[in-house]
Amino acid sequence: MRVVSLKAEQFNKFAHKHKYKSYYQTTAYGHFMQNFDYSTQYLGIVNDDHILIGATLLLYKQAFMNYKIAYAPRGILFNYEKTDQVAEMVELIKKTLSKKGIMLLRMDPYIPLTIRDNKGNIINFNNQTDLIMANLKSSGFNYKGKTKYFNDEKPRWEAITVLNKDLRAIFAGFDKRTRHKIRKAINSGVEVYVDKTKNIKVLYEFVKRKTLKPIKFYEELVKAYGDDIDVFYAKINTEIFVINSRKLYEKEMADNDNMAYMIQNPDLSIEERNNILNKKMNSDRLLNVYKNSLVKATELLKKYPQGMKIAGALVINFDNSAHIVIDGFNKEYSYLNANYLLKWKMIDLYNKKGYKYLNLNAVVGEFEKKNKYSGLNEAKLGFNSIITEYIGEFDIVLNNFAYGLFKNFNKDK
Repeated sequence: MRVVSLKAEQFNKFAHKHKYKSYYQTTAYGHFMQNFDYSTQYLGIVNDDHILIGATLLLYKQAFMNYKIAYAPRGILFNYEKTDQVAEMVELIKKTLSKKGIMLLRMDPYIPLTIRDNKGNIINFNNQTDLIMANLKSSGFNYKGKTKYFNDEKPRWEAITVLNKDLRAIFAGFDKRTRHKIRKAINSGVEVYVDKTKNIKVLYEFVKRKTLKPIKFYEELVKAYGDDIDVFYAKINTEIFVINSRKLYEKEMADNDNMAYMIQNPDLSIEERNNILNKKMNSDRLLNVYKNSLVKATELLKKYPQGMKIAGALVINFDNSAHIVIDGFNKEYSYLNANYLLKWKMIDLYNKKGYKYLNLNAVVGEFEKKNKYSGLNEAKLGFNSIITEYIGEFDIVLNNFAYGLFKNFNKDK
């Protein structure tokens, strides 16, 4: 076995056929990361019969003095079930990278551990997990743990909505709250479209509060993936918003007047009167909400007669599936549920294209206790999603002295 340098075409050909493939292990991603001071290299692992049995995109940048840290996004593409081959491959990779002044290699293989339903119950599992874990640990990798939340690099838990089914059946599979929020968005005048110009300036305004990445990161991502990128926007059709807001207000006003009239009926029992009174109080609250909504809708129509964007998403198309890279919405209009309609329209579009699934991106692996990410899970798992749990992150130190100094100098960071 030996390690060789690969040309872009060789790497792509191998990676595209591998069972652990992802859009991170592509030359498109390698070219993209070069815009952010990363050096890239494509390495292959060849067996004694000169057959390519493994490959990886490596990203590395200067970290300390003349030393670098390397990262294999979504892991080295290799069969980790073969104990002897894993040990030999790791030794060869270590020697190759040490010569380049790399002190640490990090990777997060795209190896699924479990498949779960949207309640977190295991419905399938990888029966080779223990063997793979043992092989990586015995070859020198340090496992960073089965976190329920987020890794340093890529998500360890992802929500996936399976497609290639009748659209009505897909919608019927959503939970009741999700279906209600989609309908509410439609009835409020929210519309979704694909931005053919792929302009992400407005989208970035929706997501900048939850990402440390600059807008250039997403602009360069669009350039790197080209035709394989979709940019979605949800906007309020302000004219429809006014019409529907007025309908809701007028209907509630009529109901409220009717309840006020019914309360005056002297033949009502105390229980009936209290029941109507409680409904009237709730109606009073709704009437105020709908009135404020109508005022806001009227103001928006004057200011944005052509409509206003209130949510957006960036999606990568890869291997007959779609992957949401990032999505966000204007918090001021969160009650219109545009983010739910956005995902529903994606499901509609990609289902028509015959895609296998829509990857809704990260969720957290805590399904029993309420936590600060519970809302994130609800907004994705309600789409009848299944959850894929991946193996997680591994580090291997290639130069203990240099890495020890690096940690000492950066212990406060």
